[in-house]
Amino acid sequence: MARDLPSLNALRAFEAAARLESVSQAASELHVTHGAVSRQIRQLEDELGVALFSKAGRGISLTPAGRQLRDACRDAFGGLREACSALRQDQQQAPFLLACPGSLLARWFIPRLDRLNAELPELNLHLSASEGELDPRRPGVSATLLYAAPPWPADMQVYPLRQERIGPVLSPRYAGAARLLDQPAEVLLGEALLHTRSRPGAWTDWAGLQGLDASQLRTGQGFEHLYYLLEAALSGLGVAIAPQLLVADDIAADRLLAPWGFVETRHQLGLWVPERQPQGPAQATGRLARQRPAAGRRMKRLTILCLGVCLLWLSGCSSVGYLYQSWQGQRALMARAEPIEQVIADPQTDPQLAETAAHRQPDSPLRGSGAGPAG
Repeated sequence: MARDLPSLNALRAFEAAARLESVSQAASELHVTHGAVSRQIRQLEDELGVALFSKAGRGISLTPAGRQLRDACRDAFGGLREACSALRQDQQQAPFLLACPGSLLARWFIPRLDRLNAELPELNLHLSASEGELDPRRPGVSATLLYAAPPWPADMQVYPLRQERIGPVLSPRYAGAARLLDQPAEVLLGEALLHTRSRPGAWTDWAGLQGLDASQLRTGQGFEHLYYLLEAALSGLGVAIAPQLLVADDIAADRLLAPWGFVETRHQLGLWVPERQPQGPAQATGRLARQRPAAGRRMKRLTILCLGVCLLWLSGCSSVGYLYQSWQGQRALMARAEPIEQVIADPQTDPQLAETAAHRQPDSPLRGSGAGPAG
């Protein structure tokens, strides 16, 4: 069956020469030499056993067989161009699916979603939340926002956004608050501590970083997910352990207290992107659909970088230089470059996070805790 069809390269060279009525112009359009087009046309004529062009003065003209093949190629290549254009358009309009933990989505991302949409109005962002173990390789997921500790998997491109800081928090309404507030961290060794099954080692990690004997910790009521744990703490049920990023708004509003501050862990909040995306329609349409793969990949990377810069900004970090340097070489393709450059030149820290850093934990500021070098 494949031998019934001549070389597609030869047909493509012929179609361009027939449409433009010039071998030189066809060579220019196809970005090849004049000789290369001529050889493809001769190969096609030899395979079909007919002459497709004849000399006409200093130019060329189509023979009757050439005109017949030109019409067939015009319809076939025209249909392919339309189909590929439609597929590219569908791919460009496809949503950017960002997966993240439900607690991060509910407590941090959604309250800042309006600001992200204002910075990236062209981004058709869809969000997928899960409190289970997130799989950044899940088909259809464009990127995943999650906490993890390096080293990173070889098949993932990870953009670190900020180092994780965790600490105990409690509500002013908690019955034991007055007894605990002015005491050192050791007082928690005798407390029945709220915990979550989604991060069972959080209290142990915190105790180790504080120089405390983790074996003396007492666990109280447990919750399936971090979101429920924080709701329990807000309701005054006890002392919980939480990432600073997820409770900063509550601390700023005096809904939660963090008397013992926060300590830095090995985990980092990062934007995880699969190195090899599953093939979509635009990648499966054959040679013509892949005429400009580099531009598509550049726009994909720019989308990721742009989203990463905005997430850094929303999290109150000024350390965006390492992302911006990767971005500078492709600025001409970024329609929204200027507004983001203004953010980088004059980063605006989230007011609530800034208040938390300035008034609640002066010795452990939220700003500047990003994983990258200062921008």
